[in-house]
Amino acid sequence: MKIALTKKQPWKKWIATASFTLLMAYGGYSVSGKATKSVPLSQLSFQTVVQGDLDIYANAYGEFASAKERLLTAPALGKVAEILVRPGTKVSPNTIILQLSNPRLVQEVNAAKGQFAQQLAQREAFKYEQQSERLNFQGRIADIEAEIEKAQLELSVNKNLLDLGIASKIELQRAKLAVKQESSRLDFEKRKYKQFIEMQGHQLIQRDITITQQQAQVNLLEQQLDDMKVKAGISGSLQSLDVELGQSVQLGQSLAKVGSDEELIVRLRLPQNQADQIDINALVLIDTQKGIIKAHITRIESVVSNGSVLAEAVIDQALTSNARPALSISAQVFVRHQLAINYIEQIPGFRPRSKQRVFVRDTNNTLIQRDVTFGELSGNKLVITAGLQPGEQIVSSDTQQYSKYQQVSITE
Repeated sequence: MKIALTKKQPWKKWIATASFTLLMAYGGYSVSGKATKSVPLSQLSFQTVVQGDLDIYANAYGEFASAKERLLTAPALGKVAEILVRPGTKVSPNTIILQLSNPRLVQEVNAAKGQFAQQLAQREAFKYEQQSERLNFQGRIADIEAEIEKAQLELSVNKNLLDLGIASKIELQRAKLAVKQESSRLDFEKRKYKQFIEMQGHQLIQRDITITQQQAQVNLLEQQLDDMKVKAGISGSLQSLDVELGQSVQLGQSLAKVGSDEELIVRLRLPQNQADQIDINALVLIDTQKGIIKAHITRIESVVSNGSVLAEAVIDQALTSNARPALSISAQVFVRHQLAINYIEQIPGFRPRSKQRVFVRDTNNTLIQRDVTFGELSGNKLVITAGLQPGEQIVSSDTQQYSKYQQVSITE
């Protein structure tokens, strides 16, 4: 029997192989990003690169803090007998925060007052003693003056009798001697009296010093007792309370802290990579969510913590209504003025200080991927340091779905 053989057709095999090769080539071409994709213009938005002068600001975050703070400490040993104000309450300088009790301090005050009153009474008694001693001195002086008058009278009589030839010269000499002796005695007694008066004055000063010291001790103890009513001391609000009712406290122990509400400063955390470029007195624009307030930097610390540097700023304008201690704020801190710099308006997806691949529109109405380096973000302006020229446009809309294409053509 004769078997018929089917004749092979090699051209079909070549066609299948060529088709498969073309398909794979197209797939590889597409995956490699060299294929061209079309996108409607209506689905795109653009940002134009602008060149001009720009004030560079650093973004900072922080909070308001009291410009005046007062730490309240225990004036003496005691126990917390009463708490009158809790944290967050508005206070004035005379507002009593809490009451401490110390019976022993009360006894010391009373004892000091008693001793002071005793010293005052002793001083008055001493004044009368001094007066009595002065009177005794004055009595002796008066007696001597009387003796002098008596001696002068006898001298005068003896002179008259001598003239009449009745008295002898010896009697006259005795009378003169008596006058001289009593006069010397009087002079000596007066000098003693003067020194006695000076001595009494010093004795009185010594007693006055002792009384003054005791008065100071009384005042100190009374002040300590009055300070057991712990007062705010300044206007503001009670920020913290460190003790509980019934707690015993030691001299100088921290009790509470009061801070001003209307006099505020700003504590900021500056980016580490820009902190060394910021000067003292640099302008600060503070956003409180209810307005922008101007301030200026007064202090920058040198220690870096968690990638930031702490700084303080003094407020130069009236506060907004929501300003209060511990309120979180954002701020823009002036760094420098940059001349002829390229920038665009900030849009989501573009990260400051990064290198990104973006689509750039060319003159042939085609989008071409290009590497662009972004610099600082100042306000809503993003600085471009490399990859773009003034007047060029970059796509600001989402192009994630076209990222695998090197070029994308725009259709009207």
